[in-house]
Amino acid sequence: MAERLHVVLAGAGIASRREAEKLIREGRVKVNGKVVRRLGTQVVCGQDAIRVDNRPVRGSEPKVTIVLNKPKRVLTTSRDPRGRPTTAGLVNKIKTRLFPVGRLDYHTEGLLILTNDGELGHQLQHPRYGISKTYRAKVKGLPAREALGRLRSGIVLDGRRTAPAQVRIAGTTGTNTWLEITIREGRNRQVRRMCAVVGHSVMKLKRIRYGPIRLGNLNPGSYRTLTAREMKELRKCVNEGTLG
Repeated sequence: MAERLHVVLAGAGIASRREAEKLIREGRVKVNGKVVRRLGTQVVCGQDAIRVDNRPVRGSEPKVTIVLNKPKRVLTTSRDPRGRPTTAGLVNKIKTRLFPVGRLDYHTEGLLILTNDGELGHQLQHPRYGISKTYRAKVKGLPAREALGRLRSGIVLDGRRTAPAQVRIAGTTGTNTWLEITIREGRNRQVRRMCAVVGHSVMKLKRIRYGPIRLGNLNPGSYRTLTAREMKELRKCVNEGTLG
């Protein structure tokens, strides 16, 4: 049965659907020896010869989903022209190619899910599901009740107000404060920018939860495979249309 090319690439664990579309637009995908750039191209697995960066795409691989504790100063990508450390390098002992579900910026550490399940990755990142992401943020100063209220009710970024957030003070260290912030969006550097708007720049930032998945005591740079129970919770949340 014919399927759209980017869906086949995602199903084979090459990339998420969005990243697969980018690969096609960049001319990195060949079908039967010809470069294909048109999104929506239909292919048949097992009949059409598909290559990405001149490497053959095989049938769907066994699904692998892991959680990584990304250290600071590591890029959420597969390669970097400047030779900086990447998340792909941290998980290179896993033979199948994994792609990240969402991203953490260079200076942010903590929980990052990686998978070769293109369909699951696509669903987990889709705005429809409003996946919750919880961060520990060390901010300068001691936020007043008004600043915390603004974070909770929403901050205008790029002309759009952020969705309501859950915010609580998790501790203080002299003149600085640890906040625990839960958001349900994935805007670029969102937590850092929200805190900056209310006058409390972020000094350290760590993601400790993604939907039902918790970081726990996983060491920086280490990873583990999600348990069957965790996978069941993830899929249940997606099927119910919400991620708690």
